[in-house]
Order: sequence, then C-alpha cells, then structure tokens
Amino acid sequence: MIGVHTPEFGFEKDVANVRRATREQHIGYPVAIDSDYLIWDAFDNHYWPALYFIDAHGRIRHQQFGEGNYEQLEAVILQLLAEAGHSLPAPELVELEGHGAEAAADWKNLRSPETYVGYGRSGTFEKAQLYVAPTRLKLNQWALAGNWTTRRESAVLHEAGGRMSYRFHARDLHLVMGPGTSGRPVRFRVTLDGKPPGEYRGVDVDATGLGVMDQPRMYTLIRQSSPIVDRVFEIEFLDAGAEAFVFTFG
Repeated sequence: MIGVHTPEFGFEKDVANVRRATREQHIGYPVAIDSDYLIWDAFDNHYWPALYFIDAHGRIRHQQFGEGNYEQLEAVILQLLAEAGHSLPAPELVELEGHGAEAAADWKNLRSPETYVGYGRSGTFEKAQLYVAPTRLKLNQWALAGNWTTRRESAVLHEAGGRMSYRFHARDLHLVMGPGTSGRPVRFRVTLDGKPPGEYRGVDVDATGLGVMDQPRMYTLIRQSSPIVDRVFEIEFLDAGAEAFVFTFG
C-alpha cells in the first residue's frame, strides 16, 4: 500500500504538517508528496479521498471516490491477493468503527454540503472589510461578522471577537482552520442555536463550547444525537489571527 498526499490548501504543502498528520493517524505505509499535482493529473483525479486498487500486473481493477463501502473494498483486496497467488484462509471481514473525525458520516441526515470560505470557489475577489451578520440565516447559508479579509483559499480575522455562523442540517459540523501566519494559538467559543453545545459538542471543544486552535487542520466542533434538525452554528474567535478554510459535514 502507498498513499499520495495532494494538498487542497497551501498549509498542506508543508511537509512538517504532513508528517504530523500521518503520525497522529498511525499511518505506517509510505506517503508520496504530490504538491505539484503530477500524480493527481496522471490519474485524472478530482476527489479527496480517492482509492485505486492495482493488481499484480499493474492494472487498475477498482476505484472509489469518497469514504465508506469498507467491506466491499476489503473484498476487492482479498480477491486481488488471491489472483496473485497468495493462499489466504477464509477471513472474516474487519468491522471498522471510526471515532472523532474518523466516524462514518450520518448520510441519511446529511443535507448540508461542503462549503468553502475563500473566494476561489465563490467567484468574488480578495478584500478586507467589516462584516455584519444577518439576523436570520436560511438553510446552508453562512456569514461572517467582524474585521475579515477574504482570500482565495480562506478568510483571515484581524481582530478578536470575529464570528462565523452557519445554518446547517447534519449530525456533525467540522471546520478546517488554523492560527494563521503568526502560528499563535487562537481561542474560540462555539454555540448551537445560541447556547453552549453541551452533549452535542465535538471532540475539539468542551461542553461550554470552548476550544483552542493551535495548528491548521480539521476541527470537529459539533456532533449531535437524534433527532437531527436544522441548527444555527456560531463560532466566535477570542483572539485575532484565525484563518478559516472550509466547512464540512458528516
């Protein structure tokens, strides 16, 4: 097995960040760095993650874009090993149970899409301004409040007290963010419908909604239990320097 790391955001080109992430996720196989998108383009790939299964003759026999279907993928691996002449006992398929950010998405309740904060996918342009959030958000509408600069990949906060809000429908809410160029930790507080998240907190905040952003990565901020309904999420940054990239849901 070999992994290929093709960065989506600029901070992901930093090899130190890649090494930290592979170590934290206990990845023991080699990971190629594809910052110039050479492997990505050779496979004509368009997705994170993408899985390619290659047999002993170098032919791509199966591929999958996105997460899930783990039993099917394990069956493909066993089939290719058998075709290559490896004598294998009849194994029981492994049951995977992810925790934290690695938990499988709640697909039946997922009604909010991945949402990029930077202007690169919105068609606008870089600008610094004082944003005022609307009093009410529609489903899957998000807003900034405070002194922000929107960039191609992200939005950067210049003063403490800036906020981001999102009306969403999903079990989980994640936000890819980091402490910006200063590298200094940024404290933040999240609320759900104007209240501390309590039992609905993600692994990166406590029950009162407080957390600290100390490195660029995906932070799991909300994890609800049933019933899943429309909710208004808000994050307030208690220090300047926060940089936000993309909302994702699960």
